[in-house]
Amino acid sequence: MRTSISAADFFAAKLIFETDPSDLAAERASGTPPLVIDTRNDAAWGQGRIPGAIHLPNAELASRIPEVAPDLDTAIVVYCWGPGCNGSTRAALTLVQLGYTDVRELIGGFEYWAREGLAVVTDDGRTRRDPDPLTAPVG
Repeated sequence: MRTSISAADFFAAKLIFETDPSDLAAERASGTPPLVIDTRNDAAWGQGRIPGAIHLPNAELASRIPEVAPDLDTAIVVYCWGPGCNGSTRAALTLVQLGYTDVRELIGGFEYWAREGLAVVTDDGRTRRDPDPLTAPVG
C-alpha cells in the first residue's frame, strides 16, 4: 500500500506529536513542564490522575481551554485512560483546530503512567505503585 508520506515522515511526526510517560516525567522535572490535561470524566479523575494535571473533560475542553491556556503557543500534553481510549486523540484534535500549536498526546495514557510507577494523585491523596516489569525496568 502506497501513501503520500514516507515511513520516515510518519514516524518523525509521531515523535513530534506524542510523548510517553517517562519522557513526560523527565520533561516535568526539567523546570519547563507542559500543561498536562486529563480529558476523562469526573469518576475517572477521582480514581487517579497525574499530579498537577488540569481536569478538562472533552465535553468542556473547547469552552474552558481559553481560561486555562490563553496563549496558543502553550505546550500542552493531553491524556485519557490508556491505549484503548481515544479521548486524548479527540482532545488533541480539538486543541489544534482551536489554533494551539504545541499539542502532544501521552501514549499509554494514565494507565501506563501509573504502571511505570510514576506518582499518582487520587481523591485520597498522593501515591505511587511499584513499576510493572512489563512496562518499566524494575530495580
